[in-house]
Amino acid sequence: MNPAAHGTVLALCRVHQLAATRTGFGVTAIDKRPVAEPVAIRKFGVFGDVQGDREHHGGPDQAVYAYSQEDADFWSRELGREIPPGLFGENLRTRGVETTGAVIGQHWRVGKHLLLEVTSPRVPCATFAERMGEPHWVRRFTEAGRVGVYFRVLHKGKVQAGDTVTVEPAPAHGITVGKFFSSPTVEDVHTLQALHDAGELTLSAHYGKYFRRILHNE
Repeated sequence: MNPAAHGTVLALCRVHQLAATRTGFGVTAIDKRPVAEPVAIRKFGVFGDVQGDREHHGGPDQAVYAYSQEDADFWSRELGREIPPGLFGENLRTRGVETTGAVIGQHWRVGKHLLLEVTSPRVPCATFAERMGEPHWVRRFTEAGRVGVYFRVLHKGKVQAGDTVTVEPAPAHGITVGKFFSSPTVEDVHTLQALHDAGELTLSAHYGKYFRRILHNE
């Protein structure tokens, strides 16, 4: 078993202001910005934050979104602009730990008390593209595969910039959110479904549609 990995929270972000989208999907809370003080993270995410669309990207299975500074630096080079914390709508900007490389079902300990469980990759959408204002953004983000990771909250706790992130040893199946997003296989589906059915892994409800698409080439 691999030892735990350690990193740092560079920024804790929550919604700065709600905005109506131009794409017809109502109100978005993607405009997140860093806050300096410690903030509680609970079942539905960062206290004082908002989930504008719980049906498609929200709810307890996508309570917290993390993105690494390493991947943000990649996009800064690609786009020729700064990617400040919160620009991608993330709650946690991290350094020193894999986000896209997080294994489904893996646990992260953040600060003194917060315990998170890896659930799923971030799937880019029209609202994200509108936020970025970059040509063909959904396609570019998808092809790069640097998607970051969603979590559910297993144990609530307060978090602030500078807190330590401890990534616990990965489950044996080894399927990362990045792998599942970019190159999922039928074998991956069968593995995850079997673990879920055996009670060894709790899959997000979002996986049902992904599984159907992979199995039936939808």
